Amino acid sequence: MKKWFTNNIILMIMSGIVFIGGYFFLRLAYNMTDKMPFTQEIILIVLGTVATILITAMLLNKQTSVELEKEQSVKFIELKTETYQRLIDTIEEFVQQKNITSQMLTKLRFNTHRLAIFASPAVLEEYQNFLNIFNQEVIEDKVVSVHDADILSEALARLTVYIRTDLVGELDTQSEHTAKQIRDQIIANAKEVQ
Repeated sequence: MKKWFTNNIILMIMSGIVFIGGYFFLRLAYNMTDKMPFTQEIILIVLGTVATILITAMLLNKQTSVELEKEQSVKFIELKTETYQRLIDTIEEFVQQKNITSQMLTKLRFNTHRLAIFASPAVLEEYQNFLNIFNQEVIEDKVVSVHDADILSEALARLTVYIRTDLVGELDTQSEHTAKQIRDQIIANAKEVQ
């Protein structure tokens, strides 16, 4: 609100000048144009038009800033979604390939950096837990066994809970399901596939 105020201070000053100056001008014009027909009405129309233009300019300026903020928010959510999708695709690629190459590890590192830019703190913490499990199960032999894939799938399910909360958490709070119910369902779904 303070930013809006500072951005529109010139328009507000001009509006104040128009209204105050208009008042004194009307007083003077009414006294001078008493004898001429319709002159007072024309003066009122001109002042009303100028005041309407200034008020409309302020409102359009506010509307534009709100639309820009909304557009930035949508773009940010799109970037977050794309980053999370890349991460899940990378992990899927690891599990399908079975053998982990140095290129794949580099790809995972770059996804880590992308997450550092866009992810919420809760996602970053759970991603650290996922990496710890990944390092314990896969890094030493660089092979993803069936057992490793199950453990990674469960860790990814827990990570997905936090990703979902980061992306659509507000919608979940409006639904009839609790956060715990959603979490339990996501983890149960991951276990069902095993």
